[in-house]
Amino acid sequence: MATRKIPASGEEIPVIGMGSSDTFDVGTDRMKRAVLQGVLRNLVDAGGSVIDTSPMYGSAESVLGDLIDELRLGPKLWLATKVWTRGREAGARQIEESFARLRAKRLDLLQIHNLLDWREHVPTLRALQADGRVRYSGITHYRADAHAELERVLGIETFDWVQVNYSLAEPEADVRLLPFCQDKGIAVMVNRPFADGAMFARSRGKPLPPWAAEVGCESWGQFFLRWVASHPAVTCVIPATSKPQHMIDNAAAGRAPLPDARHRERMRAYWESL
Repeated sequence: MATRKIPASGEEIPVIGMGSSDTFDVGTDRMKRAVLQGVLRNLVDAGGSVIDTSPMYGSAESVLGDLIDELRLGPKLWLATKVWTRGREAGARQIEESFARLRAKRLDLLQIHNLLDWREHVPTLRALQADGRVRYSGITHYRADAHAELERVLGIETFDWVQVNYSLAEPEADVRLLPFCQDKGIAVMVNRPFADGAMFARSRGKPLPPWAAEVGCESWGQFFLRWVASHPAVTCVIPATSKPQHMIDNAAAGRAPLPDARHRERMRAYWESL
């Protein structure tokens, strides 16, 4: 799998990771948990390591913590979660709960979810980084109408990462936000690379372009992911899935080399023609 450097440190991470919104919120359901074990195994077997979650995602943190422990995958994973509440004390409590649910002594990335009360949470993130319990800090959003606010906050406060929506169906981030992050040395994690599944509805029953193999694509999922991952500002893409076979397909989208600028334009034009 291709890797990208985190500008703040030079550390390289795999370009395809995994989100957990909806997909890992399965509570104590044993059958669903068994299937999700397969998802995690396939991520790691394919060379992936990045997992993103949040206390906003129901039981996802606890499910991930249990499954990671059962599979003994902890040392192989790069874990990111978020704080999603108002108030500094409430945020600190929620973060400690996330540590416990994930069974983690250290988090690779802690993000302020959807910019919620971000000024109050920054001191907590800084203290955790100073203590070595959190490696990187970040902020997130999932809507294009928040991009200007993300850029404004990134100009005020120093963050190592930003998480944002970006896809062929939602390409707005590459107008200003992605170039801004590239210029400022801010790592980018991409959510909604399939526009919450809407892109598959649009492409269903339609053929891949005859030149798909030239850009390393064997499925529409790979077509969508490779276009996102090949943007030079993007560090990691986190498609969510609850199906082991889809995890294999998603991970395969990270094969090197990624499409170049000429191929990206060709891919965009084909998508717009559908």
